[in-house]
Amino acid sequence: MKSRGIAISLVYPIMKAIAHKGYEIDQFFSYASFESSQLQDVEARINEEELERLMIAAANYTKDDHFGLHQGQITELVDLGILGYVMLHSKTIVDALTAYQRYNVILCNAFNLEWEVEENDVLIRLSIQHLGQMSRHCIEDLASSLYHLIGKLSNQRISLHEIQFAHDAPTDTQPYVSVFGRVPRFGEKDNLLRMSKDVLKHPVMYSDSRLLGVFETLAQETRDELTHVSAFSDQVVQWMKKCMPSHFPTLQQTAENFGVSMRTLQNKLKAENASYNELSIRTRKEMAMIYLKKREYSIGEIAYLLHFSEPSAFQSAFKKWTGVTPGQYRADAHHDQTLRTSS
Repeated sequence: MKSRGIAISLVYPIMKAIAHKGYEIDQFFSYASFESSQLQDVEARINEEELERLMIAAANYTKDDHFGLHQGQITELVDLGILGYVMLHSKTIVDALTAYQRYNVILCNAFNLEWEVEENDVLIRLSIQHLGQMSRHCIEDLASSLYHLIGKLSNQRISLHEIQFAHDAPTDTQPYVSVFGRVPRFGEKDNLLRMSKDVLKHPVMYSDSRLLGVFETLAQETRDELTHVSAFSDQVVQWMKKCMPSHFPTLQQTAENFGVSMRTLQNKLKAENASYNELSIRTRKEMAMIYLKKREYSIGEIAYLLHFSEPSAFQSAFKKWTGVTPGQYRADAHHDQTLRTSS
């Protein structure tokens, strides 16, 4: 089933950056407790927390405190899939940025950008819609890759007049100079790149109107599918979450809530390549991850809140969903939170 979130293909740039540094991908996956079989489903989606976890794990594994910054530096348009090809064949840089803004949901609806012209400059603001504070690796990857790709598309060296990050400065700021040509300002209100407004008018070197039409049609179809197809399924998941922890709704109760018969409910879900059982698992999995990040709940209490018959049943189910035990997930989440706080 397709859903909102992050395309599994965004794991590939992480893999490429790790391989670029001379490390073995399989060993990293083992280190990060990531089930590589997920990559076999090209339509799979992961949540923002999982991408962030992998980025932090990659930084620790490679001992690169600027992993996101360096990953963005080697990102290519092909890494963005259909979106990348639309940008590649856009007429100008502003058209390419507009395409990113319009179709970014294909890759990740949590990452976006907007821009405004201020006198002789254009200010490109980068945002990550996320509950809580993400580590700096994700936003630095976004900034680094965008700056790198603008230069690639225009085949010109782009001079940055200013770069700002909302997060605090790391101990070593020298690596930013080789990537951006200057040290960013840290602890600011926004994440932004400031450059000459003339950059927006730069022609894209590879522009091809015929190919743009082909890829834009594919991008629009994919975008529509992601933003509309899963709408009813998402409503059902939200309904399930509202019912808990008092009870976990049955198929009949869910159908009654939406004012349809059980058969109609099943048919509506089937039309979205979903089922009541799949959504039940999705709901429990998402809520389990939320509860496990709250230290005040024991694993036994979480099993009870999620309406498992006993803690062992919950532990077995969670390991099947994620590849790790609830205890391991809680320990990793606590470790990642500590790293985010110190980053």
